[in-house]
Amino acid sequence: MKFKLEAQDLNSKARAGVLTTDHGTVETPIFMPVGTAGTVKGVHQHELVDQIKAQIILGNTYHLYLRPGLEVLQEAGGIHAFNGWQGPILTDSGGFQVYSLSGVRKIREEGVTFRSHIDGSKHLFTPENVMDTQRIIGGDIIMAFDECTPYPCDYRYARRSMEMTHRWLKRCCDRFDQTDPLYGYSQELFPIVQGSTFKDLRMKSAETIASFDRAGNAIGGLSVGEPAEEMYAMTEVVCDILPESKPRYLMGVGTPVNILENIALGIDMFDCVMPTRNARNGMLFTWNGIINIKNKKWEKDFSPIDAESELLTDRMYSKAYLRHLLRSKELLGAQIASIHNLYFYISLVKEARKRIIEGNFNEWKQKMVKVLDERL
Repeated sequence: MKFKLEAQDLNSKARAGVLTTDHGTVETPIFMPVGTAGTVKGVHQHELVDQIKAQIILGNTYHLYLRPGLEVLQEAGGIHAFNGWQGPILTDSGGFQVYSLSGVRKIREEGVTFRSHIDGSKHLFTPENVMDTQRIIGGDIIMAFDECTPYPCDYRYARRSMEMTHRWLKRCCDRFDQTDPLYGYSQELFPIVQGSTFKDLRMKSAETIASFDRAGNAIGGLSVGEPAEEMYAMTEVVCDILPESKPRYLMGVGTPVNILENIALGIDMFDCVMPTRNARNGMLFTWNGIINIKNKKWEKDFSPIDAESELLTDRMYSKAYLRHLLRSKELLGAQIASIHNLYFYISLVKEARKRIIEGNFNEWKQKMVKVLDERL
C-alpha cells in the first residue's frame, strides 16, 4: 500500500492524498460506507460503484466471524470473492462491537470472552486470532485489536485500557508479521490510538502507535457520546503527533459537520453507519440541511428529493413519494434514502478534496458547517 499527499490547505490542516492498494486507488479525504455483514445494507454493489461512487467500503470482523463464518469466507476465496465488491475493503477488528456487548463480555489480558448476540454461544477474541480472522476475511486494510473505552471514563481505567491496547498492538504486529495474505494480494495493518478524552493519554498513545511504523494509523474511542468539541480537541492533539506521510483514519465519525471539522484537523478517512441507519428512519442529509422526510410537511411535496443532485434517483422520485414509501415500510424507501445519503456523504468529501486542492477549503468549510446542521 502506498499513500501520497497531493495538496494541503493553506488555512487549515486539511490534506488531499491518494491511497493505493492492490484493489485500486482511493482519493482522500474519503468516506467509507459501512458493510457490516459483507454488504452495505440495502444497496447493491453496482449502485455503490455507478451511483454512489464509493471507492472503498468497510466490513465488520465480529459480524463476519459469526455469520457466515470463517470456513465459508475462506472457501469462497475471501470477502471480495464472496460479496463481489472489487474495490478496496477495510475490516475493523471487532473491538468496538465487543465494547458494545458490555453485558455479555469479559475483558482480560489474554483477550475478550463474549457471547454471540445471535445464539448466545461463547467465543474468545485475542490479538492473535483477530489477525488470523482478518487474514481469512481478506480486507486490504485490517485493524489492530483494541479496547474502546466508554464515555465518560475514569482516568485510571482509560490509562490501564490504553496500556493494554498497546500491549495487544505488539501482539497483533507480531502475529501479522509472522503470517502471509491468503488470496494473492497484500494487506496492511493499522494501529489504533486510544486514551478517551484525556490529552496526556492521547498524546502518549499517538506516540506509541506511531513508533510501530505501520502503513497507516487510526483514532478510536471517539464519537461514543462525548461533546463534539472534545472529539475535535482529541483529534487535533493526535494529528499533531501522527506522521504526515501516512493516512489517518478517524473511526466511526460521524455527521457531515463532524467530517468537515475533522478534515480541517488533518483526518483522511472516515466511516459511520449514520447515513444508512438514519436513512432507514427517514433522515436525509442535503446541501441545504437535514430533512425528516416522514414529517407531514412533505406529504404533498412533489418536487424531486434533491433537484440539484446529479444522482438519478434524487431527480426521479419526489419527496412525497419517498415519504409514502418509508411510512408504508416499503423496502424501496429505505433503499432510495440510503443511496441518497451515501451519495451525499461521498459528494461532501469529494467537494472537500476539490476545495483543498484549490486552496479555499477552510473558507468553504466555515460556510458549510453553518448550513449542514439546519433542520428543514
